[in-house]
Amino acid sequence: MTRIKTYGLMLATLVVLLDQAVKYAMIVPLSLQSKGTIYLLPIFSLTWAENKGVSMGMFQAGTDAQRWMLVALTGVLALAVLVWMGRERRLGDVLALGAILGGAIGNIIDRARFGYVVDYADFHVGGIRPFFIFNLADACITIGVLILLARALLMRDKPDQRNSENVHA
Repeated sequence: MTRIKTYGLMLATLVVLLDQAVKYAMIVPLSLQSKGTIYLLPIFSLTWAENKGVSMGMFQAGTDAQRWMLVALTGVLALAVLVWMGRERRLGDVLALGAILGGAIGNIIDRARFGYVVDYADFHVGGIRPFFIFNLADACITIGVLILLARALLMRDKPDQRNSENVHA
């Protein structure tokens, strides 16, 4: 395994550990589940939300069978990201995939333990919420995907000098 892949796996591990530590803080010391909401700033609060679906609450799992189907599906997707990360050669792509992988695993752990993903980060302006309530894992997944998209759109490979010289010869 190359050093670049190790960095990706280290980032994924760090994301999982931080994600689970923050969720533990929401559940145990802060008791957010019983309080519902803790207002921190005029535009940010900690709000308890149980996401029984996947991204943006889609595909809600109403039964245990559906819950475990989502665990299996997201596990397959996490495995696909791991394989993709193993094939990448560029540090930026590997780190983006590491963030996605860590976020996916953090949310899989929640769904397996609780039957839902713990969400708590709530940005708002008055009653307007430009985002769904989310967590650190969701943020890492989103940032990783945005980095991959930006790199795919903006970081083009330079044409091989030897091939362009042969065309003009």
